[in-house]
Formats: sequence, structure tokens, C-alpha cells
Amino acid sequence: MNVGVDRGGSRAAVRGSAAGLRAVAWVCGALVVLAQIVYSMTEPDARFFTTVASVVAFAVASVCDAFARFGPRAAALLVVVAGGGGLVAETTGVHTGFPFGDYRYTGTLGLEIAGVPVVVALAWIMMSWPALLVGRALAARVDRPSWVVVGIGAWALASWDVFLDPQMVDAGHWTWSDPVPALPGVDGVPLTNYAGWLLVSVLMITALHGSVGRARVVNELDLRAGPAPVLYLWTYGSSVWAHAAFFGRPTVSLVAGVLMGLVAVPFACALWRSHR
Repeated sequence: MNVGVDRGGSRAAVRGSAAGLRAVAWVCGALVVLAQIVYSMTEPDARFFTTVASVVAFAVASVCDAFARFGPRAAALLVVVAGGGGLVAETTGVHTGFPFGDYRYTGTLGLEIAGVPVVVALAWIMMSWPALLVGRALAARVDRPSWVVVGIGAWALASWDVFLDPQMVDAGHWTWSDPVPALPGVDGVPLTNYAGWLLVSVLMITALHGSVGRARVVNELDLRAGPAPVLYLWTYGSSVWAHAAFFGRPTVSLVAGVLMGLVAVPFACALWRSHR
């Protein structure tokens, strides 16, 4: 009897924690939107605070969203797999050139571990989670074989970097020793970077999909659980607009808009249909 009561109390505690974290996730999601709007309207040399605030708020929102949808184990796995894995990949990349190419951080993003800014590891956390949800949601119509989920989720994550890397290079946060050959219209970033991103994204989404909860599309698209789906689409739409209107990179807006749009647009349609 006591065991049953204890288990019931534990489940109730988890549900109560999930409800509170959902609220935290939505508040952080609102902060992400606010910080990114302010970023686009701020002079380049005054963007450090909004950069860090946006990434931290988004990472917290993703961790809270993972907890609310799949429980504390999912949140912990997200931090370990995406945060830890991202830090390992970036550290390896900075010191060996594999898998992204030869690059270095310039010391403008705050606290570093082994030459990698902590905020970069948080960026892997912030986008890996919504990318997993995108992969699971869009694979639903083909009975979700793992390779389809991983392929779509990895593309959802890696294609975002076609927006991110040019923006951060232009801001002076990292530099490439040899930024050619590059994607057409996306100067300053070598193709090796995107190949590395795709490799790391495949590994991360594979690990997360295989270990986090039971995939159910109604759960992945449920906005009552958290803001991750909306934040992914906000990131897409705001990046298209910002590169075209504020950052002076209309070709990046076009190229990255098409590449990330291959998953973002269908995902937006799926999210819309699920909430009609």
C-alpha cells in the first residue's frame, strides 16, 4: 500500500513539475522573441547581451519543453547528448579541424571551455530538441522508421546553420582559415562546415530519437506541452527576414530559406493542421 502511495505521489510530483516547467518554457520563449527583435535593431558592437540572452532563454525553453513532453529523463538526455555532444564536437573541431574544417573562436562570446564558448554548447541544446520534434512529426505519415526521423531531424538542425554561421562570422565571433569552396550566395563559410554539421546532427538526432520517450505525433505537435515547435518556426521566419532586411545578406536569406524551408514549411503545415 505504501509503495502504491509513493508511486502515485511521485507521478503527481512529476506532473506538477511539468506544469510549472511548461510555464517557464513559454516565458523563455517570449524572451527569445524579444531578445532577437532587439538584436536586429541594435548596433553590431552592442549585441553581446542579446546574443547570449537569446541562446540561454531558448536552451532553457527546450530543456523545459523536453521535460513537459517526455519527463525528466528526456530533459537530462537532451543536456547530455546535445550539450555535451556539441561541446565535444566543437572542441574537436577547434583543435583538429574535424569535422567542420579549420576555424577558431575569437573570444567574443564569453566563458569558454577548452577554447569553445559555453553559449555554443547551449546553442546545440536549443535547436536539437525542436529538430527532433520536426523529424518525428514529419515522419509520422510513413510509420516513422528511425532512418526517416533521423534524416529529417538532422536536416532540420543542420540547415539552420546556413543562417547561423554567416551571421556569426560577420559579427566576428569566429573565423575560418579557408572559407572556400562555399555554398553559392553564402560566402565566408566553407562547405566542410555544413558537412560536419550534418554528421554531428545525424549522430545527435539518432541518440535522442533512440532514447527519448515514445514518438507520438500528437505529443510532438502539442503546443500545450511547450513552445519548441513555435520557436523552430520563429527561428526560420525571423532568420529569413533578418538576413534580407537587417544583415545585408539577401542571398543567405534566399539560400538558407530554401534549404531550411524544406522541413520548416511542411512542419508549419503539419502544426497548423493539428490545431485547426
